[in-house]
Amino acid sequence: MNTATILVVDDEPQLRRAMKATLTDLGYQVIEAKTGEEALQMLRAESPDLILLDLNMPGIGGLETCRAIRETSDLPIIVLSVRNSERDKVQALDAGADDYVTKPFGIQELLARIRAALRRLPQSADSASKLVVSEELEIDFDARRVILNGRSARLTPKEFDLLKFLADHANKPIPHRKLLQTVWGPDYGDEVEYLRVVVNQLRKKMEPAPSKPRYLLTEPWVGYRLVISGETTAG
Repeated sequence: MNTATILVVDDEPQLRRAMKATLTDLGYQVIEAKTGEEALQMLRAESPDLILLDLNMPGIGGLETCRAIRETSDLPIIVLSVRNSERDKVQALDAGADDYVTKPFGIQELLARIRAALRRLPQSADSASKLVVSEELEIDFDARRVILNGRSARLTPKEFDLLKFLADHANKPIPHRKLLQTVWGPDYGDEVEYLRVVVNQLRKKMEPAPSKPRYLLTEPWVGYRLVISGETTAG
């Protein structure tokens, strides 16, 4: 049985009722909110393990709610939306969402996404807690932060998982599909925009000049590579 508590945030009562009935039958605990403002209040009062967040809501809206949650919480956030364009997905991911599911969706698809979002990336026994990349860049994995020229920036869960996996395989090009299936789950592989957004977020935090990366490099037609040996070829 599942024991996680899921916060369902949607202004459609019928959808909330259906989601609650289905998820409760599967053993999840379900709490509800019908607006972004109510979701933020619920987040402070309760302790959910995951948030299902609709984008189209009255009030502050889904994107702003997502950004507000990310300021204080690392909880997995799955966005639910009728919008299906890549631009909409990128905006949601850039706001801090972990995943994006388009309405209408099959319940088995959603359940697979929930399971993937709740899993944590296993850490290898020899993983370093801190990694000094250069004189200007240090990664503190215990604190989930990167320190660039003395300035510290906090990592979101997906940023952390992606950077940790790249660091564990430093200086090696890792294919898109391998990164997606490791960081998001085995059912992923084609969502290259997910990687692009998270890599861009990471570069803003760890690169002196994000548009000309020195450490987190693009391997054209392949994937990405984290450089920690002094190689600084363009990415």
